[in-house]
Amino acid sequence: QVQLVESGGGLVQAGGSLRLSCVASGRTFSSYAMGWFRQAPGKEREFVAAIPWSGGTTYYADSLKGRVTISRDNAKNTVYLQMNSLKPEDTADYYCAAALNRLGGSLYYRATYDYWGQGTQVTVSS
Repeated sequence: QVQLVESGGGLVQAGGSLRLSCVASGRTFSSYAMGWFRQAPGKEREFVAAIPWSGGTTYYADSLKGRVTISRDNAKNTVYLQMNSLKPEDTADYYCAAALNRLGGSLYYRATYDYWGQGTQVTVSS
């Protein structure tokens, strides 16, 4: 069992930056690929970024490439999402998720993930 707790959301002006964090419980964090998804009001949850357990190749939604960076610190059981040049359309609840022993293109899909956090709200004002 893995529990995920996100933090770092808030209100920011357009053009600003935020760094989201997700802390995982459990001793096997390093075995999990980690992803970030977001869900805006009235919309489906969509993929943002993912990173495999090894911290190697990272994956990003095309619409966010160049503005977000995912990273992880296995010693701290934490995954981060650095978001820059934020836009009002980035307003959403952001969720982290964990997938055991998954790699590659499967990380783009919600169904791949075994555990989800409760989300942290990001609001970008114009």
